[in-house]
Amino acid sequence: VDENDEGKPSSKKKLSGYILEYDAARKIAQGLGAHLERLQSLVEVKGDKARLLPVGERTRALFGRDEAEAPKRKKKEEAQLSLFPKKEDEEESSTWEVKNIPQLGNKTTLDRLHQSMILFAAGRGEALKSFLVDKGVGKDERFWRLAQAFSALYPRKSNEKRWLDGVLAREKGLGL
Repeated sequence: VDENDEGKPSSKKKLSGYILEYDAARKIAQGLGAHLERLQSLVEVKGDKARLLPVGERTRALFGRDEAEAPKRKKKEEAQLSLFPKKEDEEESSTWEVKNIPQLGNKTTLDRLHQSMILFAAGRGEALKSFLVDKGVGKDERFWRLAQAFSALYPRKSNEKRWLDGVLAREKGLGL
């Protein structure tokens, strides 16, 4: 059970992501030429708080209805319990096919980076390769500079850092 600022027990689920006072977040966004009201797939505003959504929570906005939640890999202990575990491709294959690679459209570099991280997290190496090479996302130097900057900022043991470093590791292997 978490405790809130007043020391009273709270039964609320702990939210992930970075949380700021709304006014501070609005000023930061304004300084960047953005409006929080137009960033609903990136920032959640509730009352006087603004929360930067974690990558996994952006899956619906980035991939559409069928991919509503970021896929989760089984922990090693869980995988070892089964004598004949399902192959990774058999799990969730209906929603994470190569054909479901995100379209470029008017997405931002940040959206493309998050899409790549989610594909990596889902274990969809072929879809990630197609997205970076065939769709041309990996040819944009801004993509890799943003990835490097975020890699330096993410906490060392976070899922996002692991996913991002996995995407960065593909850069050389794909000849980008």
